[in-house]
Amino acid sequence: MIKVTAGKDEPERCNQAFTVAASAVASGVNVSLWLTGESAWFALPGRASDFSLPHAAPLADLLASVLALGTVTVCTQCAARRDITATDVIDGVRIAGAATFVAEIMADGTQALVYLCTKVAQLPGRWGDQIQQSLRGKAPSLIHWITFRTPSVSDIRGDHPSSAAARPG
Repeated sequence: MIKVTAGKDEPERCNQAFTVAASAVASGVNVSLWLTGESAWFALPGRASDFSLPHAAPLADLLASVLALGTVTVCTQCAARRDITATDVIDGVRIAGAATFVAEIMADGTQALVYLCTKVAQLPGRWGDQIQQSLRGKAPSLIHWITFRTPSVSDIRGDHPSSAAARPG
């Protein structure tokens, strides 16, 4: 399962999720791509064609690959907030909610990749860490959180706790 929360607002994060999803289905992996937040817009006809990122495969082609060999789902709440209905989306895209998401990630053998947009990744209280901690023990290695942020001066110097230079041995 691959969940993307970024859209045109954060093109690299968005495209990375679609690229991984398309690469996975091309390799024979069973893929479920969830479009949440701003990425929900790509469930509408023509929206993926309007997306452009230098040195990246066209988003419309990546989406078509996933639709042909996997599943694409738009989050129910994300669709509702954008007035997107089942009659609006590309053929083959479904709208489903949290119960479906949980059922998919809890299935045996499922690995989830979550591409978080910067806004979500920077929520106070180490949001991603808290969710991972709550799942630990119930579903080991269930979700791999992929967050992105702009490097800070302390990252470059190597004294930020998340930088490789600052990590113990």
